[in-house]
Amino acid sequence: MINVNDIKNGMTIGYEGNIYQVIDFLHVKPGKGAAFVRAKLKNLRTGSITEHTFNTSTKFEKAIINKVEMQFLYASGDIYNFMNMETFEQIEVTKEQIGEDVVYLKEGLNVEFTFYEGEMLGIELPEKVEYKVIKTEPAVRGNTATNAMKDAVIETGLTVKVPLFINENDVIVVSTSDGKYDSRA
Repeated sequence: MINVNDIKNGMTIGYEGNIYQVIDFLHVKPGKGAAFVRAKLKNLRTGSITEHTFNTSTKFEKAIINKVEMQFLYASGDIYNFMNMETFEQIEVTKEQIGEDVVYLKEGLNVEFTFYEGEMLGIELPEKVEYKVIKTEPAVRGNTATNAMKDAVIETGLTVKVPLFINENDVIVVSTSDGKYDSRA
């Protein structure tokens, strides 16, 4: 058990049947009354972020989270197949379990799975990934307005805004946090 005074940013805790990651916390000692801790917590099952206020006698269960590196192999309908990079064991994951990150998956991409007592909580993508542009309009000569952008479809089917000089078959780097063009590869 962990006392609320011992929590730190990034720590994972069990509270009211859920698993939370501490995003931010603040110890408050008002002039009158008892001290308390205000914490911003991310629910690792749902992804929602909530704020909680705890008195200083609150205790939590420490949640042991396991992270496993997996490689995306292929998709078959709404089932996605991954291989554990250490044991070579393969697992199947549904599109719903992956969520919005499914648009960044390409064959051979290494991702980190997060598990809590055998339950898969989610995946973490690399910060930036290289993709091949499969479709984009050619740049129009003279169309050189500052920071002019055009749409490009990458190999996963995601449409990304790219600079005018990017052509089909170019390889670009895309940020997986916001889905935006980062640079040429």
